[in-house]
Amino acid sequence: MNIEYILPSEIEKRSFEIISGELKEQGISIPEDEAPITMRTIHTSADFDYARTMRYSNGAIQRTKELIRNGADIVTDTNMALSGINKKKLASFGGQVHCFMADEDVAAEAKERQVTRATVSMERAAKLGKPVIFAIGNAPTALISLYEMMEAGKFTPEFVIGVPVGFVNVVAAKELFLNSDVPYIINEGRKGGSNIAAAIVNAILYNM
Repeated sequence: MNIEYILPSEIEKRSFEIISGELKEQGISIPEDEAPITMRTIHTSADFDYARTMRYSNGAIQRTKELIRNGADIVTDTNMALSGINKKKLASFGGQVHCFMADEDVAAEAKERQVTRATVSMERAAKLGKPVIFAIGNAPTALISLYEMMEAGKFTPEFVIGVPVGFVNVVAAKELFLNSDVPYIINEGRKGGSNIAAAIVNAILYNM
């Protein structure tokens, strides 16, 4: 295999050209509005399964952009996702990124109540008092907690990016929102991760 000599500034562009070419070879066509997001998840993971498993509710991308333009905040379930999101771009629209998972008081409350930190974090997020986009890449209990609050009439998320990774309750947690009326971007199955959650947010921000 020959080595390609590419300027650093051109590497990402070349990567997307390769992804586009391989999708075409596989006979996969992604809707135009979804392509920047799905392709960035592939770019982040080098996993073409995302071309088949990403799910978008009707009008999902338009809805996320509306929320961002109106200053919505983003809440993640890991500091890794928080670190990966382009906070400067989000701030230009008046939004901030939050992650409560590492807060000492969150850990203490979770231990006292014998629940996960993700559960307490989602409850904290529900009290922010402004529209929130949830970008969940690690903890299925975060999605479950959001759904339970919604079912109890306590809080309804404006938008859910649900891509937790793993084996325990991951598929079931995603399906809760696939079958709900909450706007979403979700990857079916076990795959996902904090890097994927951040990639989805950034893909939206870069295409505002």
